[in-house]
Amino acid sequence: MGTSQAGYDVTNNQRTAVRSPSGGALLFARNFFRHPRMLGSIIPSSRFLIKQLLEPIDWEQARVIVEYGPGVGGITAEVLRRMRPDAMLIAIETNPDFVKYLRSSIQDERLHVVEASAEAVDEILRQYGQSNASYVISGIPFSTIPAPVRERILRKTCEVLKPGGSFLVFQFSTRVLEDLQRIFRYVRRQFEPLNVLPAHLFFCQPDTV
Repeated sequence: MGTSQAGYDVTNNQRTAVRSPSGGALLFARNFFRHPRMLGSIIPSSRFLIKQLLEPIDWEQARVIVEYGPGVGGITAEVLRRMRPDAMLIAIETNPDFVKYLRSSIQDERLHVVEASAEAVDEILRQYGQSNASYVISGIPFSTIPAPVRERILRKTCEVLKPGGSFLVFQFSTRVLEDLQRIFRYVRRQFEPLNVLPAHLFFCQPDTV
């Protein structure tokens, strides 16, 4: 079992059982047509986007990771594959169809799927005996979220990150950039063209440690 930046290949004590992705893709597409403003894309994130989004994570140090809007679990499954055996992943999702799918399709005791809004991230962490997170990952479409809700999510995210922690964001527009730069002390931008739609990535920290 490795312990490098590349992540953990969980093969012994921890095994993640993941259902075939075809059912998840169909579920994702159906929900896109029902709620296009909530998803932004008709298909889940590409492997190229996932790789670039997770690149900054120090897997050996990451003990608590939060994911906003996991959808059908493409990013979730990859985080679990790389995560420490003793780490925790809290996936916060508002769509009950996705919550049901994740709970039935990914079997891993390190994963906790919560049906709630990201606004409650601080309360949810406390429910699991945690005060902060090493990383928060998000693909929720901030540009379509009402401004007061967006503000609360971003500020609470900044507050729950541990020193040196990061907020890893992907979006299909740059509209949230101004808010990120106002709330976080450090914001780095990247772009991933090999995704439907091409994605903007933002790596944010509440401090410069």
